[in-house]
Amino acid sequence: MSAPSLRRRDRCAAERMDDPGCDLAALHRTYAQFRLVNAVVAGWQVTYRRHVRPLLHRERPTTLLDVGCGGGDLARALARWARRDGYRLEVTGVDPDERAHAWAVRRPPVPGVRFRRALSGDLVAGGERFDVVVSNHLLHHLDDAALAALLEDSRVLARRRAAHSDIARSRWAYALFSAGTRPFFPGSFICEDGLTSIRRSFTAAELGAAAPPGWRVERPWPGRNLLLHDAGGR
Repeated sequence: MSAPSLRRRDRCAAERMDDPGCDLAALHRTYAQFRLVNAVVAGWQVTYRRHVRPLLHRERPTTLLDVGCGGGDLARALARWARRDGYRLEVTGVDPDERAHAWAVRRPPVPGVRFRRALSGDLVAGGERFDVVVSNHLLHHLDDAALAALLEDSRVLARRRAAHSDIARSRWAYALFSAGTRPFFPGSFICEDGLTSIRRSFTAAELGAAAPPGWRVERPWPGRNLLLHDAGGR
């Protein structure tokens, strides 16, 4: 089967795991495999070192919000890395999907991590603030209105920095992900949904054009976009 054209975002493509009626066993296998997939392709250790760790303290806690946290692998990883480095980090992971939330809270607890079933807008309405706001593989799921709402929520919620990491659409990323995942993740949505995600994702130029003033796009890792906002324009 030939690869689809990737010249434009495929806004109509839908990921299987977003279907409320999808196979629950396959969904659970997908959540379980995210930790490995994200460790290989998401580059969050680089983002943590460059954009999160410089904001952390050893004497007092820093608060971090992970929006659309899914099964919670990134929230737990960030807390572990900070503790390893001697910093105090309190991580809140939020996701509106009851299936993701149920999976996240059933995992073995990690000190400094909690999960809530909520949208970013719920936290804004409640007057909550966090030092850092992050997300992983969330932007490509959103339509234009939802993207604008998330970025405005992030601007309000983040006292210091917001960092949204996502896939950068390209033909080579599609080919490599297909070849690298298809043989190794049977019975889950990893390969199929990952390829759909690439089709839905932004190029760096598209993401920069979609973001309001005050946001900037970096390319921290091959095949990645990182959308950043610093409070006060730093």
